[in-house]
Amino acid sequence: MNTAKGPFFFSDTTVNVNPTAEELVEIVGLTADGVRFFDIEPKVAMLSYSNFGSAKGEIASKTAKATALAKQRFPNMVIEGEMQANVAVNEELQKETYPFSSLIGNKANTLIFPDLSSGNIAYKLLSELGNAEAIGPVLLGMNKPVHILQLGSSIREIINMVAIAVVDAQTKNRT
Repeated sequence: MNTAKGPFFFSDTTVNVNPTAEELVEIVGLTADGVRFFDIEPKVAMLSYSNFGSAKGEIASKTAKATALAKQRFPNMVIEGEMQANVAVNEELQKETYPFSSLIGNKANTLIFPDLSSGNIAYKLLSELGNAEAIGPVLLGMNKPVHILQLGSSIREIINMVAIAVVDAQTKNRT
């Protein structure tokens, strides 16, 4: 999502309906590689309706577990959570309420949603109401450069996806 506050990367908005904690860790890795594809260092926020255990429930527990596993698997990456979306993107709120957050001074740019509903709803609302430009969805982890065009895609959206697919194909041919 290209926003007035800069680019944000949303995962997963299209494919995984209800990933497990372990699958969320895989999504973190694939998304981080995708963010680096755009020459940006990922700063990951693991999203939930809970902030660091403030609320109980299946999604909060899954996201907290995924965060712990992702931090173990990717120790050099900035990964924080579980946290609400507004906290993830508001550094002043983090400083005031969660001064231990590793995202302070490392503005979150990569948002990992706990399930497809959350990710898809957020991305569609932001693109319609938030004056943000959606580029994608970009499929990650595929053997070939395959991506998705949304129903009613504009010419600009089609050109953006073709450009990503071409660079993706060129990159895959080098490996």
